[in-house]
Amino acid sequence: MRFVYFTHSLVSDWNHGNAHFLRGVIRELTSRGHQVQVFEPRQSWSLQNLIADQGVEAVTRFATVFPGMGSTSYDLATLDLDRALDGADVVIVHEWNDHDLVARIGRKRAAGARFHLLFHDTHHRSVTDPKAMAAYDLTAYDGVLAYGEVIREIYLSMGWGKRAWTWHEAADTALFRPLPGRPREGDLVWIGNWGDGERSVELGEFLLLPIRQLRIKARIHGVRYPGDAKAAIALAGAEYAGYLPNHEAPDAFARFPVTVHIPRRPYVEQLRGIPTIRPFEALACGIPLVCSPWDDAEGLFRPGNDYLIARDGAEMTKHLRDVLNDLDLSASLARSGYETIQSRHTCGHRAEELLEICRGLNQRNPLLVEAR
Repeated sequence: MRFVYFTHSLVSDWNHGNAHFLRGVIRELTSRGHQVQVFEPRQSWSLQNLIADQGVEAVTRFATVFPGMGSTSYDLATLDLDRALDGADVVIVHEWNDHDLVARIGRKRAAGARFHLLFHDTHHRSVTDPKAMAAYDLTAYDGVLAYGEVIREIYLSMGWGKRAWTWHEAADTALFRPLPGRPREGDLVWIGNWGDGERSVELGEFLLLPIRQLRIKARIHGVRYPGDAKAAIALAGAEYAGYLPNHEAPDAFARFPVTVHIPRRPYVEQLRGIPTIRPFEALACGIPLVCSPWDDAEGLFRPGNDYLIARDGAEMTKHLRDVLNDLDLSASLARSGYETIQSRHTCGHRAEELLEICRGLNQRNPLLVEAR
């Protein structure tokens, strides 16, 4: 099959976690003999920030790290949709796309275009900015790929889509894997962006306070950290190391004995069961993981075995102390988490899930299949 995917950016992962997942799914689909063409806006917010932060060398680095994986840049005003969609079997449009582009592609499908059309939601805006999400015209879309069951239910209950499937993110295990033998560079590594203040209090309680109380050597990677956040990191005695290209995260995990996951507040209070992609990637690398409170409502993992849950800052401090000092506990967590990823949560699993969805659409709309 020929897939066409409209994303915010494939080249840039600067504060853009969907790029992690998309790269892995592309890798898996192409390894199965499918074709994938990606389109991204020429002036995407993530790419412009990446270049401003890291220079144009970052774009060149992507081509080196992901050979054969690229995207077509476009300007919305001059985009030739007929040419872009020509020969497509499945078109997927990510939710960080312009409302007009989403509607234009939908009109092509409504006018009789012979492809299946899916909308892909990997964000919390369905609850934090429902007005913006309701403004997307998905009338002609065959359905929605939602990266959590609760988001799938929102689309159906609000009447935003005809059908919806839960399609969780996962680890690109060709990239995210244990790297034994790396020299240890500290006690704890955190990889996560600041965002819009959705977890500033939680970062203080579950990350900075334990670092300070345990007096451990910690490194913090991420972008969009304001001056007061950097000052708090320094006060805790941790190192702020700025942007980390996602493909370098496995090496960073390999140099530290523990990491933590602190979900943004919407995923704790309103979007139960969505872990986002960071825990998948950490567990795939075989690093012990300790999480601040979140409800694994969909049973994706085995809490207590794959990772530890800390109910408050004091318990986070205790768990981190235990993991750092108990080699058996550390090894058990690493092994269990890695096994769960390999058995259920790789991009290979998600590629197969997507193909199964497409097979179901073919059965539902056989005329589209015959017309190809």
